[in-house]
Amino acid sequence: MIKKKILVVDDEPSISMLIDFNLKLVGFEVLCVYDGEAVFEVIPQFRPDLIVLDLMLPKLDGIQVCKRLREQNNFVPIIMLTALQDLSDKIAGLDNGADDYMTKPFSPQELVSRIQAIMRRTGALPAAEPETLHIGPIRIQPEQREVLIHDQPIELTPKEFELLLFLCKHRGKVLSRQQLLHGVWDYHFIGDTRIVDVHISHLRDKIEKNARNPEYIVTIRNVGYKLMEPVVKESLA
Repeated sequence: MIKKKILVVDDEPSISMLIDFNLKLVGFEVLCVYDGEAVFEVIPQFRPDLIVLDLMLPKLDGIQVCKRLREQNNFVPIIMLTALQDLSDKIAGLDNGADDYMTKPFSPQELVSRIQAIMRRTGALPAAEPETLHIGPIRIQPEQREVLIHDQPIELTPKEFELLLFLCKHRGKVLSRQQLLHGVWDYHFIGDTRIVDVHISHLRDKIEKNARNPEYIVTIRNVGYKLMEPVVKESLA
């Protein structure tokens, strides 16, 4: 079996060594670099399956790295590491394309668990998956990991795709943020549900005609979200 590749970007050697040791222990291939610019030097050859990216880095910080990768249409999953407790810093990472974040100090075992969860979600989908799922004019093709609206392809990050797919499989059902966190992020512990809200917001921006008045992903106050079939308005004769 080909090992999954993890790129670790952190300028603290002790942190990099700790992550490197724990990831290799469970079978990942790991490459460590220590500044933001180095990411773009090694990606063409190393081709990581996931990046563990520190927020505070020399040359280019984590937000700049993340933003540039997404601008280059590189949607490799990214877990952002931050020593900052301010929620706005975490949200900034998510807004610029990070799939997840962890606050230092963190448990290496929890990081491994989150990486493995993402690997499961972004790996080959089982053959039993339906070829195509429909919700109004939206067409989701799980095997190709493609989403089309009115036959026009929509660019989603891996986590946005998984979130939409999960919502579509449970259409019409009210899903709590914790259920979405478990179902999409595969967390089996209590996580920060704000990550769900940020990804829902990004998804709405891409699939809704009006993200402020969504017709697909509706908010159920104090509970969570529900994916709805769009209402077809009958024309007056």
